[in-house]
Amino acid sequence: MNIGILGLGTVGGGVVNVLAKNQAEIMRRTGAQIQVTHAAVRDINQSRICPTKGIQLTQSPLDIVNNNSIDIVLELMGGTTLAKELVETALKNGKHVITANKALIATHGNELLALAKDHNAQFIVRGRQWLVASQSLKALEQGMSANQIEMVAGIINGTGNFILTEMRDKGRDFADVLKEAQELGYAEADPTFDVEGIDAAHKLAILSAIAFGCELQFDKVSTQGISQISGEDVAFATELGYSIKHLGIAKKTQR
Repeated sequence: MNIGILGLGTVGGGVVNVLAKNQAEIMRRTGAQIQVTHAAVRDINQSRICPTKGIQLTQSPLDIVNNNSIDIVLELMGGTTLAKELVETALKNGKHVITANKALIATHGNELLALAKDHNAQFIVRGRQWLVASQSLKALEQGMSANQIEMVAGIINGTGNFILTEMRDKGRDFADVLKEAQELGYAEADPTFDVEGIDAAHKLAILSAIAFGCELQFDKVSTQGISQISGEDVAFATELGYSIKHLGIAKKTQR
């Protein structure tokens, strides 16, 4: 089976390395030869963390989703506009699609899943870069499959939790901790999704759909971030015996 990757950055390069390293074991377990044959990138001449010998690079992602020799498309571009268009095209062409794009799933998952079904393709959501939600998904899909779940609640954004914990334990201010989180790679250069609760809302919409057996309802998630929380707020909460945490909470209702 041939894989075409949309985006060959840190995650995409890691996929290439893992597949190359474990190719013999994958063949033994599945009986299939799985290989990355094509990749869409912004700059063909950029240095990469993976070998690209045998991989045809292109700057046109449409070359990937319209290529008849590709069986599986791995979407790692991010965003919800171009990524959605490319995933739609791939599914209409009967290709299976794997994505780790939370925003795409939360906002367009219902229509993309329906499109996949119409074209006898699979639309699969996976991604280790959102480990908290991934482990929660595993628990919901496997460990609690026989239970009726009435509520989902928890800390589902690691960056926000890191910032609030540092503010509480070390008395640091928000901007200082955010800068460190960016330097450590916990937060993006544009941290809006993390600090304004949007990333948590994406994850909560996905977790809720699985937990409650309903459609994705991202538009119904009320979102509030942590960017307005000051050091004084954290200190006052500590004096009262409390700790400020950013939670994702969803409850099953009759509506």
